Amino acid sequence: MSTSVIVVSYNSRPYLAACLEAICAQLGPEDELIVVDNGSSDGSVALVAAQFPSARLICGPNTGYAGGNNRGANAANGTYLVFLNPDTVVRSGALAALLAPLKHEPDVGLTTACLLLGDQPETINACGNTMHYTGLTYCRGAGQARTAYTRPADVDAISGAAFAIRRELFCALGGLDERFFMYVEDSDLSLRARIAGYRIRYVPEALVEHHYTMKYSPSKAFYLERNRHLMLLKNLHWPTYIRLLPGLLLSELVTGGYLLMRGPAYWTVKPRVYAWLWRNRWAITRSRKHVATLRRQSDETVLASMSDHLEFEQVASHWLASLSSRIFNPIYRLMRPIPRNRSTA
Repeated sequence: MSTSVIVVSYNSRPYLAACLEAICAQLGPEDELIVVDNGSSDGSVALVAAQFPSARLICGPNTGYAGGNNRGANAANGTYLVFLNPDTVVRSGALAALLAPLKHEPDVGLTTACLLLGDQPETINACGNTMHYTGLTYCRGAGQARTAYTRPADVDAISGAAFAIRRELFCALGGLDERFFMYVEDSDLSLRARIAGYRIRYVPEALVEHHYTMKYSPSKAFYLERNRHLMLLKNLHWPTYIRLLPGLLLSELVTGGYLLMRGPAYWTVKPRVYAWLWRNRWAITRSRKHVATLRRQSDETVLASMSDHLEFEQVASHWLASLSSRIFNPIYRLMRPIPRNRSTA
């Protein structure tokens, strides 16, 4: 059974050659490498054409992470799909390790790699993602030593920088939601897979270096907030959503306060998010009907594994993170409408 590895590039020339070389070293004779270029202007297309002639190159306008990966998946022939960011480098054996659970465990729907920081290759970037019950998602294990996460585990969500899925399941789930454009689409795909009854598996042997830099712009803030709400609105039953409202309102206070502290450029983010959601309310309703056709798990089962603890230190200075955690996390625990399954904690 063959594998299609998909890399979406947008002005990624500084990282692209190393990324593709590492992939090609692990491909079998029936496997394929698909590079989707999202309208780059830095010579990326010429680099791929000249140095990687065996790669299938698909060029088009910038349709974001979701749109680019969907184009690659639609063109793929493999039984399995592996999605990698262009600023990643897969270590030896990583692709085979990432695919192994999909081949041997039918109830595993997606696998996610052990992402290591490119400039600190024994420090974790993400071992999958942890999802808070209000939809806020953060990197599992970020900043810790790789040796702290050496056991396979079921996780809430994949990290979109390096994950694998059966092509048949990717299509059945509807692929990545292109309305998201970028950010949170990996969590949305994960939530749909879990609602459909599949597990998401962290694979510690699938080591991938990720040249990740933490940037937080007004544009990123908008996509993160809008897409978090979109994910919950399209995937959860209305009674569940209503039960989550106290926690969701607290998250509006927390995220709104953070945006206020970032300065005037961020002050319009929340109004823009609410306006977009209102304008697209009927499209969101239609999306809910598709999710209903996938459902094999109750909201309660899915939410029971989610966290009620926010990792404030991933976005704030030490003193502010410590203060915020002491104030808000106990309240989140009290507001949690569905008890946590401690076996997944």
